[in-house]
Amino acid sequence: MAKRLLFIVLAMSAFTAQANTIYKCMMDEKVVFSQTVCPQEYRQHKIEYQLGITTEVDSDKREIKQDPLKALLNKQTISKEKLLQLLDGEMYRLKQENSYFEILRASEIQKLDRKRFWQTKPKDDPSYGLELQEINTRFNDLTNNNIDVIQILNQHKMKISAETQPDEYMSN
Repeated sequence: MAKRLLFIVLAMSAFTAQANTIYKCMMDEKVVFSQTVCPQEYRQHKIEYQLGITTEVDSDKREIKQDPLKALLNKQTISKEKLLQLLDGEMYRLKQENSYFEILRASEIQKLDRKRFWQTKPKDDPSYGLELQEINTRFNDLTNNNIDVIQILNQHKMKISAETQPDEYMSN
């Protein structure tokens, strides 16, 4: 079950990472949505979804996106604003994942309750208690791990924000 849960979490994170930008490709009466940049002969609108907000921008000019990880590996720098934005996005994703874990926990507890009911076991049955404890321990560990990562990311965000503020005061 843990392997299945891990697969679901990894699959969801892969889909959410790619699903932030969609391109609306238009030619005459034809409209096509794509996750890649539209071909040259199409007009293009860029639809972005980030932190619960969807924006659509006419983006006929082509842009070449730079992957932040590749930039860091090539010893290039990304702006502090972009880094703060990436940190916010990751913290939001982890909070959403924790909410998803709570839904999964409730579902597994409900499944365990149904199993107990059909096996006509009382609520104080030791095997039921052990399985319930195992479920809670597993999901508590996953949630606590995400909370720890969120705290670390928040510390980095505060450090970067503190470094950015003196620069802003000097430029004014």
